[in-house]
Amino acid sequence: MGANASRSVAIIGGGIGGLSAALAFARTGADVTVYEQAAAITEVGAGLQITPNGARALNALGLESVLDAAGLPAVAVIPSDALTGRMIARFDLTRQHPVYRFLHRADLIGLLARACAEHGVQIVLNARIAAVAADGSFDAGAGRVSPSLTVGADGLHSVLRPVLNGADAPFFTGQVAWRAMIPADPSDPVARIWMAPGRHVVTYPLPGKRLNIVAVQERETWAAEGWHHADDPANLRAAFADCAPVLRDMLAQVETTKLWGLFRHPVADHWHGAQTAILGDAAHPTLPFLAQGANLAIEDAYVLAMTCDKADDLGTALQAYQSARRPRVARAIAAANANARNYHLSGLQRMIAHTGLKTLGKLAPDAFINRLGWLYDHDVTASFV
Repeated sequence: MGANASRSVAIIGGGIGGLSAALAFARTGADVTVYEQAAAITEVGAGLQITPNGARALNALGLESVLDAAGLPAVAVIPSDALTGRMIARFDLTRQHPVYRFLHRADLIGLLARACAEHGVQIVLNARIAAVAADGSFDAGAGRVSPSLTVGADGLHSVLRPVLNGADAPFFTGQVAWRAMIPADPSDPVARIWMAPGRHVVTYPLPGKRLNIVAVQERETWAAEGWHHADDPANLRAAFADCAPVLRDMLAQVETTKLWGLFRHPVADHWHGAQTAILGDAAHPTLPFLAQGANLAIEDAYVLAMTCDKADDLGTALQAYQSARRPRVARAIAAANANARNYHLSGLQRMIAHTGLKTLGKLAPDAFINRLGWLYDHDVTASFV
């Protein structure tokens, strides 16, 4: 069971990254407790894409069969012209291994929580942790907790990140995003990127005959950060009122939607202290333009737990974790930022870009996916076999 067998690990946050870390640490023999501020372990109203790099870590944690049952295999990604509705190109995903999947966040949370329970992880709900000391100790509401390692998997507003890095200075990107879900028959399980000047929509099906919608618009007025701010669906429809009927018809079915402002946060300089570490959005908030937020958090969780398990010295392990993860995460975030620009082109730039995509789809259809080989082909489990 390695060095973790004698360690107690406290994980702040019961989201995808936190539960992935809990499961990974528990499988190495650590005594793991998750502290979640909500009254239940759940996630509502959103889909996600588990790309092959994230799937490798989940498979290594014993979740391959339940992922197959919970997810919908993706067959292609289709860049489209939102103004005309025409497909620009179709890029195959069926040769990706492990399988590229579409899941509902609640389904992934559920299967992670069940696996954690099977491995003896304790989950403390309604645990609002106001502060964490430099040594990783904190008040969980029933007395002071002083674990061997405290992991901050508590997202954008992490209580542990500022302990390690000081105050953050995010800035508004000039973009807002809506998310919504409508009924749909996933007869063609593809991700479509509907591109228009200054905005775009991403749609993909989910199990249960649902279609996940994420729409992004450039604008000067900012909206609050976070996923849980309700907005009038009419505002979403108005933003894409000049688009093709096929897209307008989908947006017309939206009954409820959430709006959030997209803020860019720096990748944390310090991911660990002597007995503390951060992962996922607590370390590197990621804009939703590469479908990697959850995948990178899962990778972080696996690497952190396995690195700690292989090293007798915790400090050495935590430094190795940061060294392994930070450069990769920084590259992924830069790629996501580039997509934000490329999806919103206008005028001549837009025409040239769409023509290039169409040519690529005809002459070298694998090139679009192959250029992401550094991302999708990466295997965080390989160093720990």
